[in-house]
Amino acid sequence: MPLDASGASLLAAVKASPRAVAAHDRQAWVGLFTPDATVRDPVGARPHTGREAIERFYDTFIAPNTIEFRVDNDFTGPGVVVRDLSILTTMSTGAQVLVPMHLRYDLTEVDADLRITHLAAHWELPAMVAQLLRTGARGFGAGMKLGAALVRNQGLAGAAGMARGFTGVGRAGKRVATELFDAATAGDTAHVRRLLGAGTVIECPAGTIVSADEFTAWAGAGLQPGKMIAAGRSVTTSALRAGTPAVITLEFAPYAPRIHHVTAFTERVPDEPRTSSGALA
Repeated sequence: MPLDASGASLLAAVKASPRAVAAHDRQAWVGLFTPDATVRDPVGARPHTGREAIERFYDTFIAPNTIEFRVDNDFTGPGVVVRDLSILTTMSTGAQVLVPMHLRYDLTEVDADLRITHLAAHWELPAMVAQLLRTGARGFGAGMKLGAALVRNQGLAGAAGMARGFTGVGRAGKRVATELFDAATAGDTAHVRRLLGAGTVIECPAGTIVSADEFTAWAGAGLQPGKMIAAGRSVTTSALRAGTPAVITLEFAPYAPRIHHVTAFTERVPDEPRTSSGALA
């Protein structure tokens, strides 16, 4: 059954995460997840599933760093929060990286409390590494420390799993996404159908299944794509539609740059202040 919770309640549960990390409270942060939860950070890398794996994720990527959320917009769907943001990470060496990101949280109710069942962090690992190396010696030192911590906490398999974040739909996926948005805003339903295929599921807004024709009509009302992120087999896009913000996620087939799921998050959850200190998740 769909989770019956307001967008404000879902967002309040999600915001407990940066608070726990700001306090460096490992137990509180891990406790926000269900025992069988999955963290994909970044999307495309090997997932971290279960309490022990999520604890190791915290020890590797969160504990050594100071992280600041720079949130532009928050959106909600049935049992879901999507945050459109950039994250400023200051590493132990002092190196800093500012990473554009979309965060998706799926939540469920456990003993009358909301818990995270799935966290998907959409950001581009190659771009982050390039930015880190451009910081010079501090960035190189931070990379060495991170690599050592990754092997220590997660083993060689964990390091190899993280490296999977360098693969995915990449530029080809972004080209397909751009082509889709261009066709939809131009009202070219036939081209939209060719890009999506007969089996593609379209949710617009999230939780409401619509046809390719209906999606094209929605996009035709002044859709303007902006920030676009390719991570794993997904492309996520910040957009404006008639001046109103949205985030659109495109999920691609496993072995080809063909879209098989579209979700438009359009229900915005107002939040203040718009900047908060906290963690990656």
